[in-house]
Amino acid sequence: MVDLSTTIGGIPLSSCIYNASGPRTGSSAAMSKIAASSSGGVLAKSATVANQTGNDQPRTWHDENGSASLNSEGLPNNGIEYYIDPKTIAETMGDQSKPYMVSISGKCLNDNLLMLGQISDAINQNPSINIAAVELNLACPNIVGKPTIGYDFEQMEDVMKQVTSLPCFKGSKPLFRLGVKMPPYFDRPHFEQAAAILNKYKSVITYVASINTIGNALAVDYYAEMPVIRAKGGFAGLSGPAVKYTALANVKQMRELLDESIDVVGVGGVTSGKDAFEMILCGARAVQVGTCHWVEGPSCFDRMCNELTDIMKEKGYTSIDDFRGKLKEWSKEGAALSRSAKAAKKSSDKVAIEKKESENHSILAVLFAIIAVLLADKFNFVSL
Repeated sequence: MVDLSTTIGGIPLSSCIYNASGPRTGSSAAMSKIAASSSGGVLAKSATVANQTGNDQPRTWHDENGSASLNSEGLPNNGIEYYIDPKTIAETMGDQSKPYMVSISGKCLNDNLLMLGQISDAINQNPSINIAAVELNLACPNIVGKPTIGYDFEQMEDVMKQVTSLPCFKGSKPLFRLGVKMPPYFDRPHFEQAAAILNKYKSVITYVASINTIGNALAVDYYAEMPVIRAKGGFAGLSGPAVKYTALANVKQMRELLDESIDVVGVGGVTSGKDAFEMILCGARAVQVGTCHWVEGPSCFDRMCNELTDIMKEKGYTSIDDFRGKLKEWSKEGAALSRSAKAAKKSSDKVAIEKKESENHSILAVLFAIIAVLLADKFNFVSL
């Protein structure tokens, strides 16, 4: 029996695959579909203090071959009060016992502190409100004139110091777990600097979600000779399959550098059970799905869970702990094994295609025979 369950920051997930904050998470109607799927939990849209409509349209784009997507949405959302309202949570979760999580992305540090205070007050005033975690987005440019918080390490240090000092994180049992959404890094020293800051606050930070979109991507409309995105001069965040390899590298390096008490959630370019398997192999305890959920809808969680289950059965794994973080070093033996497996798959695929073609030919032969009989009957053909 294959078990896909896991925990992040001590929060149990029925499946290691769940949604990323962003697409199809803005309303209880949309989130209820996630709750009803095989997703291990439900993560709400990144919230701001007040509701906002976001950037002008068009603000999203999908490559024709499905390899990449761009978005410059400008965080359209219903405001934090909506996402922590008992009515919203009840409409979202229904009779599901999965964890409900909130994401916040204030325009400044004070906004984030205010929203964390609002969440704390809501829980204290109504103990029936069940918010398992809050994911703090450090991957957006929240302070005008300064870079993304996750790239400004001095600012990041200040944010984490003030956030982790809040009363809601004090005591033996905090009101909710704190996760942090990080931008992608590309140089080892940046990984080390970011991890060092996060490790200083390991008593409060329970997981790190890596990565957010890769910023400042640009797609051009060949025919109109202009950007495909209207806002910000066409510059937008890159997501989808094109970012998977950067995401895998970030997950691997974060897992190596972070204290073992801080879990890693892999995000970026996951479109299949195979992608999820690779994320977990690189050290992720769970995997978030964003762009594929955006394109395919919540049925993607059912499909990916089935695919991951099949992969684990094929490889003889019964739980994700059997292979989590166990990426092997490159070796000649491994390369030979890969070549052999690929050749066997190619041969198997060829046999399957030939079998299918043979079946099609047989079906055609039967159809032609039926047509011949019908024609003979219609025109009174007699065999001599």
